[in-house]
Amino acid sequence: MVQAKADADIVVIGGGGSGLTAAIFARKEGASVLLLEKHTEVRGSTGLSIGSITATGTWHQRQKGIVDNPNWHFEDMAKFAGEMAKDDNEELRRILVDNVADSVAWLQGLGVTFYGPMPEPPHRLPRMHNVLPNSRAYIYFLSREAKRVGVDIRVNSAVNDFILEEGKVVGVRVTIDGKPREIRAGKAVILASGDYSSSPEWKARYVPAVRDIDGVNTTNTGDGQRLGEELGAEVKFGHVVYGPNLRFMPPATPHWLQKLPPWPWFTKLMRFSLETFPAWMLRPFILSFVTTYLSPEPTMFREGAILVNREGRRFTDEHDKPNFAFGNQPEKQAFIVFDDEVAKKFSKWPYFISTAPGVAYAYFQDYKRTRPDLYAKGNTPAELAAAVGLPTDQLMDEIAKYNAEAKKSGRQPLAKGPFHALGPVKSYIILTDGGLTVNRNHQVTRKDGTIVEGLYAVGSAGQGGLLLEGHGHHLAWAFTSGRLAAKHAVRTA
Repeated sequence: MVQAKADADIVVIGGGGSGLTAAIFARKEGASVLLLEKHTEVRGSTGLSIGSITATGTWHQRQKGIVDNPNWHFEDMAKFAGEMAKDDNEELRRILVDNVADSVAWLQGLGVTFYGPMPEPPHRLPRMHNVLPNSRAYIYFLSREAKRVGVDIRVNSAVNDFILEEGKVVGVRVTIDGKPREIRAGKAVILASGDYSSSPEWKARYVPAVRDIDGVNTTNTGDGQRLGEELGAEVKFGHVVYGPNLRFMPPATPHWLQKLPPWPWFTKLMRFSLETFPAWMLRPFILSFVTTYLSPEPTMFREGAILVNREGRRFTDEHDKPNFAFGNQPEKQAFIVFDDEVAKKFSKWPYFISTAPGVAYAYFQDYKRTRPDLYAKGNTPAELAAAVGLPTDQLMDEIAKYNAEAKKSGRQPLAKGPFHALGPVKSYIILTDGGLTVNRNHQVTRKDGTIVEGLYAVGSAGQGGLLLEGHGHHLAWAFTSGRLAAKHAVRTA
């Protein structure tokens, strides 16, 4: 049988952290690499994340005199998993903890700057490394490295299905800039297509209650999971969903600080400042980077704040999982409305509106200063409605009804002006853990344990039953699985 000419030795599907890493390491192994990304740019969930990596035995731990080892990390990950730990993929967990320090060192070598490590119980020691200035630094340096080593990157490229020959994956059928095309892989295809957090169908299959809640990454629609299942692979832990979580909407125009490239001199200066100066001195600067990612604390609702939708209607009991009620609201958005008593209370410890990486907490005045696009004020409910752009009569009616209810239930009424609003706020699915089954070499496996020849899966697409609870483990797996899968695919194909 005459084989068709390959377009590249390795074809990578997905341009996030795991895909870019796999492409870079495959190229460094001497393979020609074509990376296909269906979005208009490479980014993935990596570029939308908080940005932490949890690792043991790093330069940062040694600098702080922290004596740690992968065995302790392995044990502590089970504590995060709780009752599900008995079903965790311990083989993949071992691969992660034994190799993640090398991933951090490699990223540092590219120019990525980390701050930390920070503590996160039940980790027995500080292991969380936070990227500076934000997660877009990963994509900046990975993209630059991919171009340097010669990875061929194609965006606007949606993979539809695999090309099979005698049961082996030898390529993909893809739509590039609206035109169908077949692309052949001489050695292997690596799936780095992310999770299914933005697929209503996949969410309905595993967690119907969040079917209509949007994912943070709109391109994560379970493409790799679908393609893998069609070849007999299994999705493990599909029911593990991170969210829904309330998040403030990002600004229409990013702050100028967020547009700055993550130059190493700049990020190292940030790290020095964080390690040297008290947090209160750095608050305005650091918050300019992180308020895009912040979530409102449920404490606000316990202390008297309410949620109203874009029609000015209070649509849920704020004490009873309000984050699940956004799916059928106009634009799936709402505003947090509160009076001056709540505003004053949430201006100092222990009442904070959000936790904020690098400065610990964000208060009412922080939002007024750093996110004026989210803040509105009115001396009366009518003035507040006008400031936010809500129907005046409807908002006034909802506040009156809430205050009548509060008198009976013992909740705090909205009574003391001026009145304030923060928003819009939206409920999101952050991540889903359902990835395809893979072996220790990241090759996709069928339900019977046999290998799908020519196919690898990394990151969320190839999580293989590995539980990644706690901050920093998903990115740790993305970079580590991408590195290792690429090496194996090139060397053994």
